[in-house]
Amino acid sequence: MTGPAEPEPFEDINQAVREDWVAGTTPYERVREVVSRTYAPTDADTLADHAHTSPKTARKHLNTLADDGFVTTETGANGATLYRRSAESLVVEQAADILSEVSTEELRDRIAEMRDQIGEFQQEYGVESPEELAVDQTNALLDESTRTGEEPDEETIREWKTTRRNLAFANAALSIANAEKFVDMES
Repeated sequence: MTGPAEPEPFEDINQAVREDWVAGTTPYERVREVVSRTYAPTDADTLADHAHTSPKTARKHLNTLADDGFVTTETGANGATLYRRSAESLVVEQAADILSEVSTEELRDRIAEMRDQIGEFQQEYGVESPEELAVDQTNALLDESTRTGEEPDEETIREWKTTRRNLAFANAALSIANAEKFVDMES
């Protein structure tokens, strides 16, 4: 009697996915995809490595993306150019996503709700921002005699920050929708 057949050698699934990605995309597409998730200044060699292309090719595409406003650049400590996703391109992308999912009327309603929620946070805690609240909490911890009743938890502060960020994106989306309306009317 013979034993069970030897299993096929295990294929590294990550390597297979990487090979499919490289085969199915251009270097430009890979560089753009990698830098689209790069929020900390990063050198071209690192981005090239992640995009599976040469540093020279990555620099060429990163400079094109910088010219288009998708990427911002800065000079690093050793004089190297560092790249990261521009805040403007992220805001425009988020605004476009919002506009594809929500009507402008619904967006206006949601903006009003978020403004009300932020106003409630401000009234309840007596400060203008979650950062100011964190400073007040730290000061209260240092001076036990000034502690008052209910202190907000980290979840409340996170919710306030998230609401404020979402409000900023929603306002940007509404501004873009209004601008598009005027552009369409003038066309």
